[in-house]
Amino acid sequence: MLSTNRISKSFAGVPALKDVSLDIRPNEVVGLIGENGAGKSTLMRILAGTHQPDGGTLMLDGKPLKLHNARDGAVHGIGMVFQEQSLLLNLSVAENIYLGQEDQFVRLGIMNWRAMREAARRQLAKIGVDIDVTARTSELTFAARQMVELAKALTLEETVSRPLIILLDEPTSVLSGSDIDVLFRRVRSLKSRASFVFVSHRLDEVLRISDRVYTMKDGQVVAEHQAADVTGPELHEIMVGRGLQATYYKEDKQLPPRSEIVVDASRLSIEGAFRDVDLQIRAGEIVGIAGVVGSGREEVTRAIGGFLTHTGGILKINGEPVQFRSPEQAVRKRVGYIPRERRLEGLVMFLSIAENISLADLSCVMRNGAISYGRERRLASDWIKRLRIKAPGPDIACRKLSGGNQQKVVLARWMTAGSRILVLDHPTRGLDVGAKEEVYELVRELSAQGVAILLISDTLEETIGLSHRVLVMRDGAVTAHFDATPGNKPDQVDLVRAMV
Repeated sequence: MLSTNRISKSFAGVPALKDVSLDIRPNEVVGLIGENGAGKSTLMRILAGTHQPDGGTLMLDGKPLKLHNARDGAVHGIGMVFQEQSLLLNLSVAENIYLGQEDQFVRLGIMNWRAMREAARRQLAKIGVDIDVTARTSELTFAARQMVELAKALTLEETVSRPLIILLDEPTSVLSGSDIDVLFRRVRSLKSRASFVFVSHRLDEVLRISDRVYTMKDGQVVAEHQAADVTGPELHEIMVGRGLQATYYKEDKQLPPRSEIVVDASRLSIEGAFRDVDLQIRAGEIVGIAGVVGSGREEVTRAIGGFLTHTGGILKINGEPVQFRSPEQAVRKRVGYIPRERRLEGLVMFLSIAENISLADLSCVMRNGAISYGRERRLASDWIKRLRIKAPGPDIACRKLSGGNQQKVVLARWMTAGSRILVLDHPTRGLDVGAKEEVYELVRELSAQGVAILLISDTLEETIGLSHRVLVMRDGAVTAHFDATPGNKPDQVDLVRAMV
């Protein structure tokens, strides 16, 4: 159906793909796994037409295929859901779903907006979600926007007569378990008339939905398996080059926190978001907050990070009452915030690694009242080595890095700024298992240095594994506290009971 023959691609002289050959057969789901920087996203973009290969050939139904852009891919029935969302936030949901396909709703030169909205509702109903199609996309949660991306890709069914090829790049990274079940049911129901490529760092999900699995490493395909013939630990070892360790969350390095309280929230509230939250974090302590979407935990982290202003209660940082009205005020109190949407809030994507690292504290690269670009580059080069950031040098733009390496740049910024409080909002979202282990190692190092850390995560396993204590929120209020010291970690079932 669709295949690649010795595809290669480089960026700024750095090879991203080297002689990649694979095939996607009719009526199957192909899993694609690999560490960050392995080349998965680059390969997906070539299949979709948004990147063009430097060498090699694409084949569709046995004939050479040359794609100049994503529209070419769509004409041939190839659609993609990007890992970093491609929606236009100023447009409505319906406009995004049918972006580039508006002609089908034009009659006598007049756009039939009602027909577009009705068609958009039908597309969303196919994947089992109820979203207001007239809403501005910027008003939706990340999870809801991801569902819009899925609906948008599936509109190709209406315009293409040949079987579809849908490329799913990390589609489940922000979805709940029930949403994932809905997605997988939809994928299975479509297999009779479509093929899928499914990229995920969650190996259990890859094995659950895929028929075959390709493993990539350093820009090459290094293995192909029938999903029924391989296990998650085996795939992990092929990807990373070592087995999955029992101390995955570095619990053996979890040290007792110090006595000094650096974050002290008393009856903290934001009207309509959360109420009467009591929270203390000691120096060196990692406190996790668990809860479902809408529980209020995201708003609590953003209040402490300076993105939201609390309307009730008291927040003290190092014993001093504060009421942050901007992230800049929080930074001055040595609070660092690592956001879930690193491309929108965490990085200036067109700036270099060096420029992004120094953004939070330019004083570290100043000389005689001016920025020393040599000092800035040396600082960034040091972090590239320490954090093993895969980049040709400190001058490369962050938009050219993989998601895992982008996250390392964000961490390097706050470590450079000397932050004593870190808010980690889904810090390993979109990272592969190897990159996650490196982040866990860094988090443990920061904890050992006395940094107070507030954590929310995509998974309960990560929240429990990393934290000293876990708070559970439901409907804007704290419903339970759990001790999570080594040897006394709470059970996921107990957390879920308090969450729902």
